[in-house]
Amino acid sequence: MLIGDVARRSGVSARMLRHYESLGLVRPTGRTSAGYREYSGADIRRIFHIESLRSLGLSLREVGRALDDPAFAPAELVDGLVRRTRERIARETELLTRLRRIDAAEPAGWEDVLQIVALLQALGSESAGKRQRAALSSVGEGPVPVEALVEAALSETDTNVAGALRWALARAGDGALAPLAEGLGSPAAEVRRRAVLAIAEIPGDEATALLRDALTSPDTVVRRHAARTLGTRGVEDAVPTLIDMIVEEANDVDAADALSALASRPAPADEIASGLVARLAHGTADPSARRRLTQALAGIPGPTASRALADLSQDEDHAVALTATYILGLRDAQV
Repeated sequence: MLIGDVARRSGVSARMLRHYESLGLVRPTGRTSAGYREYSGADIRRIFHIESLRSLGLSLREVGRALDDPAFAPAELVDGLVRRTRERIARETELLTRLRRIDAAEPAGWEDVLQIVALLQALGSESAGKRQRAALSSVGEGPVPVEALVEAALSETDTNVAGALRWALARAGDGALAPLAEGLGSPAAEVRRRAVLAIAEIPGDEATALLRDALTSPDTVVRRHAARTLGTRGVEDAVPTLIDMIVEEANDVDAADALSALASRPAPADEIASGLVARLAHGTADPSARRRLTQALAGIPGPTASRALADLSQDEDHAVALTATYILGLRDAQV
């Protein structure tokens, strides 16, 4: 079979067949009387073998070795191909992610694209200072790659950089909430913590709704962070978690402050006072927890809290009684 016929049937160009011949990969076994190359059936099979091995990613040098070395063992070469393919996929995936983030930022021109690329590179820098400057400079006139900021915030270990990233996300607003909500469901506890901290700094109803949902999270840290923020936002659903925090001495001062902020209206004040009294009435085993609950009543106005303090001033625990008496004295002085 002449070279043109082989090219048509194999899909390998005549030019490539000549290249294979120059490399010694496949040589036509015959020549016509006119001197043209003539390929045998074995030659054509070898061409198909070459193309099959090339389709796996082998170089022509590796193809020649595989076909001509009787001692050749494919395991090592295949392992190398697997490794190189994974590395290539990782590079391509990283590029695809970067392109998608640029596209999501909706750049108006190439200046915007270059600005976004520079920001993405800075966010990936090994220098904490560069990452922090990138976060602080991300909020400006140009488009903001919000998903990149979220990913950076959820993985950042430096305290100062993390704060700058949360600041940037707060100014990005509701657009950051969807990827942050995914962070709340991460299998990594630290990622969940960073996600709830970032959401807590974003104002608005959508962020508040996410935090309210986080009150049912199986992650104690997430629940507590959500409750503290919701308390300052006037969401009464946070009350049980905040009282638990006081009992468990988990940021109990912040929890008491949040309850005090919630108690600015009569109805929540009575509910909070009743909740604190109920925990006291259940005979909390830890005396220090009873004292913290009593102290928390200081920030709760209204008759329910006052009656509870009057009862506690006669408590068997001398420290609790003294605390309640002191708080009552302050209340009387303010009247």
